[in-house]
Amino acid sequence: MISIRYFRNINLFPYLKMDEKKHFFAFDLGATSGRSILGTYAQGKLELKELTRFPNKITRIHDKYFWDITALFEALKDGLKAVAQQDIKIDAIGIDTWGVDFVYLGEDGTILSQPRCYRDPYTDGKPEEYFKLIPKKEVYDITGIQIMNFNSIYQLYAANQENFSPMKAAKSILFMPDALSYMLTGEKVCEYTIASTSQLLNAKTRKFEEQLFEKVGVSADLMGELVMPGKVIGYLSDAICRECGINKAPVIAVAGHDTASAVVAVPAENENFAYLSSGTWSLMGIELLQPVISEESYAMNFTNEGGVDGTIRFLKNITGMWLLEQCRKEWETEGISYTYPKIVEMSQTSAGFQSLVDPDHPSFANPESMTTAIADYCRNTGQQVPSKHADFIRCIFDSLALKYKYVLDRLQEIAPFKIEKLHIIGGGSQNRLLNQMTANAIGMPVVAGPAEATALGNVMIQAKGLGILDTLQDVRNVINRSVSPDIFEPQNQQEWAGAYSKFFDLVNKNISA
Repeated sequence: MISIRYFRNINLFPYLKMDEKKHFFAFDLGATSGRSILGTYAQGKLELKELTRFPNKITRIHDKYFWDITALFEALKDGLKAVAQQDIKIDAIGIDTWGVDFVYLGEDGTILSQPRCYRDPYTDGKPEEYFKLIPKKEVYDITGIQIMNFNSIYQLYAANQENFSPMKAAKSILFMPDALSYMLTGEKVCEYTIASTSQLLNAKTRKFEEQLFEKVGVSADLMGELVMPGKVIGYLSDAICRECGINKAPVIAVAGHDTASAVVAVPAENENFAYLSSGTWSLMGIELLQPVISEESYAMNFTNEGGVDGTIRFLKNITGMWLLEQCRKEWETEGISYTYPKIVEMSQTSAGFQSLVDPDHPSFANPESMTTAIADYCRNTGQQVPSKHADFIRCIFDSLALKYKYVLDRLQEIAPFKIEKLHIIGGGSQNRLLNQMTANAIGMPVVAGPAEATALGNVMIQAKGLGILDTLQDVRNVINRSVSPDIFEPQNQQEWAGAYSKFFDLVNKNISA
């Protein structure tokens, strides 16, 4: 059972009778692991129970990188079977995943290939090639999306360039959560928030932009019907119901992008906040009603992604705990495994600010050895090279906190309001040391929690889809009344200001290079 210490004993769904019970199944799939969660409403309480947890691994075949969607589908069914074993009737099902990646389907609906992984180097240099067909600035002006080489648009371009057979034979394309929903129901849709990560949508019309597809060399007709979060996609197929022993529940298009689901659960009192969804990726942004597409946002490479109830998530992608996760994998191959509390303890044994890196430097995207990449970066920038494991950990934590300040400062330059606090949500919100370091770096309060933001947002959009809640504001009001997050006030301001000056110079040298 997950301990959700944030929740008080209140009626989370005020439109339901106090004795009415609802069960929601949330499938939350990240880039390194996934889990299935049961959300149960009963007598004014919402309880989250983790049913299953499993790894999500990248498979390398002949220098191509893939996700194993059949294994993910089996994990999804395992979660449904776990519910059935408890003799629970599910009221709805929702799926969220990371962005940009997709599957190709044939004319008869057959999945033609395992989906390529966004860390596949086949997109290296492809944005620059694509911008010879349509200028970079024009692409940004249409989409409002941050230029990153793994965006769906460049994956499609790269696949076309290499004559990737599944692409050539494809009759439709589904993003990851939509593909899994299709495997459950047989219904094809294209959920708005996940589609918005592709850099194929017009940010203002919120429709696919045909000229972008034409330059790629494919038709926009490959994409399915765009639907907004809360839409009922369909119902579990009879075959799935028989195999899993589950009732014929509706599958709802929640905010399919995991960050969009997480942002739903920000316990904000007003609009004067920024959020940081902290995990393998860190995504920092603000919530707006219209996209911001300007010279400033273009220069800073900010992105306009879709949210719930027509909102725009104006944000920046930051490489998050990926650096630490990869270091831990290396150390495990050496026979050394650290618990997370041990990692935090170790970081405090190493002197701060001796070695700093830009987490978003290209050398950290998918190196053969993360520790070697970090050491090389420090050596090439004239810094002390980390030697002990604790030094690497402290380098990563210091650098992440300072990168958060760097992005927050850029964000404040564009935000139409004064940012007064930073809400950290997701698994990273449980890292008390990094939370405090972030507050120190940004010079404003950090509000940490809920850690289960993505699953909570997934569940609440299911409730919204069933008509239990009406609007995003209803959800936010519930969240604000029902969570008790941790608050971290800034400390050691002068010391952190000095470190930031050093970090700022490093990042700007990387940008100019």
